[in-house]
Amino acid sequence: MAAISLGPSPARRDTLAKRIRLLVAATITYNVIEAIVAITAGTIASSTALVGFGLDSVIEVSSAAAVAWQFSARDHAVREAREKTTLRIIAVSFFALAAYVSVDAVRALAGTGAAEPSVPGIAIAALSMAIMPFLSAAQRRAGGELGSVSAVADSKQTLLCTYLSAVLLIGLILNATLGWSWADPVAALVIAVIAIKEGREAWQGKGCCAPTAGAVAPAAGAEAGACACPPGCACCS
Repeated sequence: MAAISLGPSPARRDTLAKRIRLLVAATITYNVIEAIVAITAGTIASSTALVGFGLDSVIEVSSAAAVAWQFSARDHAVREAREKTTLRIIAVSFFALAAYVSVDAVRALAGTGAAEPSVPGIAIAALSMAIMPFLSAAQRRAGGELGSVSAVADSKQTLLCTYLSAVLLIGLILNATLGWSWADPVAALVIAVIAIKEGREAWQGKGCCAPTAGAVAPAAGAEAGACACPPGCACCS
């Protein structure tokens, strides 16, 4: 007969909440640095893609700050009460990101100005591609185990920054080596579509299956801490 899981213990919940606060703090710190470098380098090189990437970092900070506000509460019940507001802030951040990327991509495709090559821009994009996946994965695991939709949604925004970093890096390299200025805005439009999808899911409260008192524990031999949510749950994907 399957055992009944009551979800993480209070002590484990406190540990996971502390871990999420640390990850969010790291994300905010890095994104502030990323925004300063990208916007400065973009202004010097007249690169709308770099400036847009820097503004995306500002949006990332607002999303991470919303989760930090939620998890600043020590009481689990208070954190749950803040969940919906946090999700709405994250959703709006996704929509704002999609809107800016779309406008910036259309402007670039319309040929509003050629950007100069930017070595600092290439460096910050490459660094973001190396750092962001690890921050996203760590927060996604902690948020999934805790059953926090907002923490998982914020981890998706961090992962989206990785995609944008890849788009930016490819665009900057192609612009610097081959002069193909159209590659970055085309890929950026694809990222905008993904951002809209993630924003809708965050607004609707989708993205994670919180553990409940009636949840069935994983089968014997399953990995400890493994997700027991139904197929398709974002915490498990």
